[in-house]
Amino acid sequence: MATKKGGSVADNVTALAQPLADELGYELWDVEYVREGADYYLRITIDSEAGITIDDCERFSRAIDPILDEEDPVPDSYHLEVSSPGIERELKTPAHIAACTGETVEARLFAPMEGSRVHRGTLLGLDESGAVVIDTGARQLAIPRASVSRLTTVYEF
Repeated sequence: MATKKGGSVADNVTALAQPLADELGYELWDVEYVREGADYYLRITIDSEAGITIDDCERFSRAIDPILDEEDPVPDSYHLEVSSPGIERELKTPAHIAACTGETVEARLFAPMEGSRVHRGTLLGLDESGAVVIDTGARQLAIPRASVSRLTTVYEF
C-alpha cells in the first residue's frame, strides 16, 4: 500500500493506519507527528465503543509497526506512541464534533469572544457555516472554527 508522495507525515500514516484500525475494530481518532526537543513522536490515537485498554494499544502498535517499517512514511527517527483519546479528548475534526455532540465541552479561543477566551457548555454540533455551536446555559454561541485554538470534552466529576 503506497502512501501519497508529498503529503504530510500524519496524512501518509493515516492512509496506512486507517485500514488496519478498521480491520482490528478500532476507530482511528487522530495521528500526529510532532517534534519535542530533539525527538520526534508519531502519536496514533485509537478509540472504540468498548473503550481502549493498554492491551488494545499494544495490539495496534505491534500491528502497525511492520507496516511503518515497510512503507517508511516517516523521514526521521521517531518514537511511536499508541493511545486512547481519553475521557477529556481534543475535538479536531467534524467527525470528532459529531461524535461528541451533547457532551460538555470547553472551547479555548485565539481572541476573546463576548468578553472571554474560554467558553464551556453543551456541544450542539456544527452549524451550516461550520461554526462550533455551544449552549452555555445562558445563550447559544456559534464560534467560527478558525477562532478555536482548542476544543475539548470536559469530564465533570
